[in-house]
Amino acid sequence: MNKMDGRIVLITGAKGGLGSFVTEKFLEAGAIVVGTSRSIKQSDFSHPKFTAMPANFSKGAAVNELANQVAARFGKIDVLAHVLGGFAGGQSIADTDDKSWEQMRDQNLTATFYILRAVIPHMRKTKYGRIVAVGSLAAVEPHAGIGAYVASKVGLAALVRTAALENADANITANVVLPGTMNTPANRAAMPKADFSKWVHPSEVAKLILTLASEEAAQISNTLVPIDAR
Repeated sequence: MNKMDGRIVLITGAKGGLGSFVTEKFLEAGAIVVGTSRSIKQSDFSHPKFTAMPANFSKGAAVNELANQVAARFGKIDVLAHVLGGFAGGQSIADTDDKSWEQMRDQNLTATFYILRAVIPHMRKTKYGRIVAVGSLAAVEPHAGIGAYVASKVGLAALVRTAALENADANITANVVLPGTMNTPANRAAMPKADFSKWVHPSEVAKLILTLASEEAAQISNTLVPIDAR
């Protein structure tokens, strides 16, 4: 028996550089996976236990409707793996424009608020839930030139940890994974002269997310879990 047999898992950002690994990892573990992003399609994953549900995460009503559809179709939401996010940087705080600030706020912080608000009521109904969100190691080790990104990931971590405190009574855990720079095609293209051997592979991050969503980690909540290749 696989560790996630019978679990309904909602994965945001399910087909991105990390999301594809996370989706495959949960499917391998026996979960019924609902993958969501703005442009996801059923053909993105051929597994019989995969369902694609596109959603616009910039709209709170759309995210609420997504959670309601998942719960109505599958009867519950056991796990939320919140992988969705974005990156913009390269400017000091003094030089960061409104567009970059708003992009990081919306993609990393507001989207997290919307999905937590939408999913938690369904988990509370069943008195069970596992929430794992992807933050960034930069949230605890800031770097110059990415202030908007860092601030949005710090906010994400605070929201998830607050959710853990507010919902411990309903057997809901909530944790944040803090990866270092990940070895993805997008990051390689953005930093072609970097030493890729010092970057963490997405498959290792996916393994950690799966572990935190499993019963093996039932006693782990309200934590920030760093993962890096250093």
